[in-house]
Amino acid sequence: QVQLVESGGGLVQGGDSLRLSCAASGPTFNRYVSAWFRQAPGKEREFVASIMGQDGLIDYADSVKGRFTISRDNAKNTVYLQMNSLQPEDTAVYYCAAGTRWPITEQQFVTYWGQGTQVTVSS
Repeated sequence: QVQLVESGGGLVQGGDSLRLSCAASGPTFNRYVSAWFRQAPGKEREFVASIMGQDGLIDYADSVKGRFTISRDNAKNTVYLQMNSLQPEDTAVYYCAAGTRWPITEQQFVTYWGQGTQVTVSS
């Protein structure tokens, strides 16, 4: 069983940066693929970024490539999402996720979800 707790969301202006953190419980967390999804009001939850447990493979949605960076620290059981050049269209609840499939680009491949953290970007 893996529990995921996100933090780091908030209200920022366009062009600002934020770093989200996802703290995971469980001794085998580094065996899981981790990912970030987001859900804007009235929209489907969508894939943002995914990172392998140990090999360092990374995948991004086209909409965030070059602006967002996913990373993980297995010693701290934590996954990060560095978000730069934020835009109003990035406003959403951001969810941390974990699973065993690579890459996790769809909700059906997620085994564990966090509770979400709100990111709001004003124009």
